[in-house]
Amino acid sequence: MKKIFLICTITILVFACKSASTAPATPEPVSNAPMTKLDKTSQVGIKGDWQIVSVSYPGSEYIKVNSFNLADSKCFIGSTWHFISNNNKGNMTLNSPNCTGFTSQITWYVNKEGQFVLKILDEGLKSKNVKTGFVLGVRNQTETSFELVDKISVGNKPTDVVYQFQKVN
Repeated sequence: MKKIFLICTITILVFACKSASTAPATPEPVSNAPMTKLDKTSQVGIKGDWQIVSVSYPGSEYIKVNSFNLADSKCFIGSTWHFISNNNKGNMTLNSPNCTGFTSQITWYVNKEGQFVLKILDEGLKSKNVKTGFVLGVRNQTETSFELVDKISVGNKPTDVVYQFQKVN
C-alpha cells in the first residue's frame, strides 16, 4: 500500500511540474519562414510564359540602368520569363542580340502589398542560401499583360523603371 501511495505521489508531482510549453527544442530558422502573406490572385495571374516588350523610365528617357545587377535595362527587352505560381519558382532568359545572353532559375512571389519579390539564383544555389533579391511594384495586371516597377534614384530624384510584360501564347 505504501508503494502504491509513493508511486501515485511521484506521478502527480511529475505531471504537475511538467512545462506547458510546446516550443520545439531547437527553433526553426527565421529566414525560411514566410515573412508576409501572399497575394495568391496576382500570383496565379502571373503564372505562365511572358516576354518583356518594353522598358521605360517615365520622365527620364535618357538614363542608363543596370537592371537586377545583370545587364543594361534595354537588354531585358525580348527576355523570356517562366513563372510557376504553385511553388514560386521559374526561370528567365536574356536573349537580346546586342547583349550577352543569360539564363537563370528564379524564385518569386507577390505579397499582399502588391510587391513582386524576386531572387535570381546562381547555378546550384538554393533560394534559402541567396541573401539578396529585388522588390518591385506590380501594376496594370490583366490576363495578357502586367508591369513591374522598380524604384531607383537618379541624381537624388526618385525615378521608376517600368518593365512591360506581355503573355506569350
